[in-house]
Parts: sequence; structure tokens; C-alpha cells
Amino acid sequence: MKRRTIIKQMGMALSAAAITDLSRAAGLTFSAVEREKIINGPFKPTWESLQAYKVPDWFRNAKFGIWAHWGPQCQPEAGDWYAREMYEEGSYKYNFHLKKYGHPSKFGFKDVINEWKADKWDPEELVALYKNAGAKYFFAMANHHDNLDLYRSKYQKNWNSLKVGPKKDIIGGWAKAAKNNGLPFGCSVHAAHAWRWFETAQRHDKKGEYAGIPYDGNITRKNGKGKWWEGLDPQELYAQNHPLSKDSWDNGSIHRQWHWGEGVYPPSKEYIEKFVNRTIDLINKYEPDLLYFDDSQLPFWPISDAGLRIAAHHYNKSIKKHGELRAILNGKILNEEQRKAMVWDIERGQASNIMPYVWQTDTCLGSWHYERLVYEKNRYKTPEMVIQTLVDVVSKNGNYLLNVPVRGDGSIDELERKIVADITAWMKVNSESIYDTRPWNVYGEGPSTENQAALMGQGFNEGKTRFSSVDIRFNSKPQALYATIMKWPEERTVLIRSLAAGSSLYPKEINGVSWLESGADLKFERRTDGLLVTLPNNRPQFTYANVLKIV
Repeated sequence: MKRRTIIKQMGMALSAAAITDLSRAAGLTFSAVEREKIINGPFKPTWESLQAYKVPDWFRNAKFGIWAHWGPQCQPEAGDWYAREMYEEGSYKYNFHLKKYGHPSKFGFKDVINEWKADKWDPEELVALYKNAGAKYFFAMANHHDNLDLYRSKYQKNWNSLKVGPKKDIIGGWAKAAKNNGLPFGCSVHAAHAWRWFETAQRHDKKGEYAGIPYDGNITRKNGKGKWWEGLDPQELYAQNHPLSKDSWDNGSIHRQWHWGEGVYPPSKEYIEKFVNRTIDLINKYEPDLLYFDDSQLPFWPISDAGLRIAAHHYNKSIKKHGELRAILNGKILNEEQRKAMVWDIERGQASNIMPYVWQTDTCLGSWHYERLVYEKNRYKTPEMVIQTLVDVVSKNGNYLLNVPVRGDGSIDELERKIVADITAWMKVNSESIYDTRPWNVYGEGPSTENQAALMGQGFNEGKTRFSSVDIRFNSKPQALYATIMKWPEERTVLIRSLAAGSSLYPKEINGVSWLESGADLKFERRTDGLLVTLPNNRPQFTYANVLKIV
């Protein structure tokens, strides 16, 4: 059995003693170091204590959020993981970087940050736009694997967005806009993996004019004399003052090592505790309602209890502020027990059935970081795919978090605005079937329920299910059942087999069926093979996700 599989299966079973033993084996200790103040409360930094968590109703009712996954890697407009892949000789991003900026030994990612000015960023306009589109909560990225904090960071004091790049408090601006629009505010935190992720910056070209010349991943403050970053230490950003991990030159090995196993060079105690301080500082300053970790389970699990400490603080601070627990915490690849302690997040994918605990899918219109090619070739998700996925996710007890990629200058393009406008139009007339609903006895019927793609790792099964006019998804409220026809049937009739006469799924009498978009009553007949509904004569505004209200 592979080591990563063993680590994943260990999950909750690791005791505090086991954590200590693992940490010692990795060269770590938990000796006293300077720490940001952590609030005490009913939640303790253990999986067992965190299992007392209950998802607040506001999140269960919200269903739909929008995310600005935006930072300095959007500046080149060349897509996700730019700051890592620009150092992978021969790759698309390496060649892009060579042409646009120069060789990474002379112009590294720190210099890309210096190019980022965010001069067209208007958080108030964007958050208001997203609220109007139906979003009930808003997320912003606090840092990515590139390790730049996008807020007034006490512990990443030289490499944050107020000191370099745009010289703006990005999280502060988003948080204010969310508050002004009455939306719960979330922060996504990705920086734990910078230690391993940025190891490509330690490389050098193997061939050509620059063969053997190191990239800028190991430079320090002393190399900055006369440069724009004079006085700054790039190691505070790159965190590469350590040997390479096993198979580090294999570009795909990082995915096998995401669980801090299989040969990752162990992160230092100082690195881990600095991450804890940075994240607690973020929580204390900006008081996010939601926190998202781009980690398997929690940051540094299972080699450290760092993520457990942050989770307990997040929950306890919410209780202290509100008098009740309103906080949300997202993590990936959770086992059944861990899903009791936080909200399971599935990246670019969805569950195959109704889940017993509320979960969330996070996905993106295009690339996570803005990519100009997606715009130029019009490769964004269609409004149809966005709405169909929203309906499918909600029918299975999930929430849907959608990233609208932001350009380096802080704006979104006109194609994205058109998609947001179409989402807005659908939500204006159909959101009753989304907000405040709960799963029904079954999530749906039709061919799409029989051929759903399996999850891979943290998700990645989206777009593999094809919907037809006989595919239905259900949501419910105490006095109504909503049946969404995933594609418009040209024959203008639909047969809902789950609502057949005598069905144990719906033994009550059906008194009426209406077209939610207009409120018009529809002709229906309850037969032994299903509920036959005759749809309006006119082709509807939307030829997908048409909602019937059944009472």
C-alpha cells in the first residue's frame, strides 16, 4: 500500500501522541514560539472536539456563493499555477514567461508581483454585481501557493499586497464591499504548500543559453542591492532555504506529496508556526465568516496540529462574536468522521448522491487564475452548465461556489459579464427552487442518475454528466416540491416517474403544478407510470433548468 494511502486512511485515528511522534520523525517540535493570540472556547484542537460542529442554517439556506480567486498570478493572464510552472523548463508557462518577461534567473515571480498594480479594481461594483446575480456569500483569496499575503499581514510583513505590488489591502477592500452588500465574507487560504510548491524556483535550465544558471528561488536579501526589492528577502516569499524534496524535478510528484508524505522535505517548525500566525492574524483582523483551505483535510495534517488549532480558533471566535456558531470551514478529501467537523469541499466536481452532511463544490468559469486564451477562444463555462450544476449540487445537499476569474488589473471581461447576466436572469425567476430548500427523498431521475463520473482525488468529475429532457432534479420545502427539467423537451411534455400514482416517494395528493418562471398553472395527469405535465406553448426564455412547482 502506498504511503499516501496509509496517511489518508489514518485520518482521525491519529492521536495527539501520534502527531508528536510523526513530527519528531520529520524533525519538527512544538516548543514555545511567538504565537498570535488564539481564543479559548468550547472547541479544542482535536478532531474529536471539532466533531461537535453543526453547519449553521444560514449556509444551508444560502446555496450559492461567488469567489474572486485573484492575486498576482492573474497579472500575466496565463492561467493557474503560473508562479510554479514558469520555472518548468520547456513548459507553456516557461515559454510564455521567457517571451513576455525574460529568463526566470533574471525576472522571477517576485518581479511579476512588482508588475501587478490592480489599477481597475472596484470591489464595491463587483460584489454588488454578484449579489444581484443571486450570490448569498462572497469569497476572496487571502493568499495562494505563491505565498504573498493579500492583506495587512503582521507575520508576512514584507511580502504582502500593501508593501509590494498594488500597495492595497485586497482583503480589506473585499471585506468592506461584502459587508456593505450584506453578504457573509469568506477567505481562501492556500499558502501552506508554498514550501514544496515553489521548489521549481530552485531549478535551472538543463540546456540552451542559460544551462546551469540557477533561477531566483535561492536568492536572499544580499542579492537585492540596487534592485526594486532592495532590503527585502525573497526567501520570506519563496521559502526555499531547504533541500529539494524527493523527485522534485518530476513535475507531477507534487500531487503525490500533497499529504506531506512520499518524500516531501519536512517543513520547519518556524515555517509551520509562521503560517499559523499569518492565518490567525487574518481571522482576528478581518473576521471572515467562512474559511477555505486548499489542503487535504487541514493545513499540515497529519504532520502537525496546526490546522486543528486554526479550526478551533475560527469556531470559537465566531461564537464569541455572534453568541452562536456561524462559521464555515472548508477542507478537501475528508473521511466520514472528518465531514462532521467541517464542510467537505469538492473541487470542480460533485457528489453522486444526497450527502448526509452539507457539502460544497467549488469551480470556475475558466482557469482559476485569469487566462487570456480562455477569453480569446471563448472557453468559459456556459450559463447552461453553471445553472445545471447548481441545480444538481443543491439537489444533493450541497452548495455551489463559483469563481469568476479577475484580470490582473482587477476587472472582469465582457464575456464573463454576459455569463453573470444570464445567471442573474435565471435566478431572478427561479431562485425560489434553490434558496432555503432541502433535499427530497431522491435527488433526481433520468439517465444522468445512472452514469455519474466518480470523484478523482479532491473532485474533478465535473462536465462528464450529460443532461437530457428526461433528467429531473428535486428540491423541497415544507409546502412544495420543485422538479427541475434539466433540458427543455421539444415535445412540451414531461413524465416524472418518481411522482407516479401510488409512489411511496410522494404518497400525498398532488393539487397543482405550476411553471415557476411565470407562476402559470399547468395541465397534469397523475398516472401509474408517472406524473405527466404539459408545458407552456411558447418556448421559454431558458431552454435548460426549467422548474415545476408541485403542491
